[in-house]
Amino acid sequence: MRITFYILALVLLIFSSCNNEPSLQKYFVEHSEKKGFVNIDVSPSIINLDKSKLTENQKTALESFDKMNVLVYKTDAYNRAAYDIECKKVSQILKGKEFQELMKFRSGKDAASVSFVGDEDHINEFILFAKNKEKGFAVVRILGNDMNPNNIMNMISLLKSATIDMEQLKPLESLMK
Repeated sequence: MRITFYILALVLLIFSSCNNEPSLQKYFVEHSEKKGFVNIDVSPSIINLDKSKLTENQKTALESFDKMNVLVYKTDAYNRAAYDIECKKVSQILKGKEFQELMKFRSGKDAASVSFVGDEDHINEFILFAKNKEKGFAVVRILGNDMNPNNIMNMISLLKSATIDMEQLKPLESLMK
């Protein structure tokens, strides 16, 4: 009888932990190998800096950054309908309760939004979603640990002065052709 109870409890636990709701991570995994998509994972090593010359705030910003995931969908004359469908999927995911929108902007055919996961002082993920009906769209996930707006601003200033390891960005070459 006890074994039956434990087996039943285990089965219920397995089924209750399955989540069929769409998530940004699932979207990245499901679309990383699909035709028309390019997926890039960028590690902090892309930023080549002399760490001994960094301020404490810059070191903290760099340590809060874990990685960046980029998913790009290039539009052409044959996949405009697919572009609309995929944009709607990403937009729906970003309307989820875990995402907080920071800003949204639109200029002609271009549109973008910036969202985050976490609270304002302990951000775990920044998301940039940029789209252009003629060129395609990109979703950028900046993953970290206890990031905050100051860390992001420091990271941007570090990127301006850093030497970027272009080898990690090689998959984007196919989009430029």
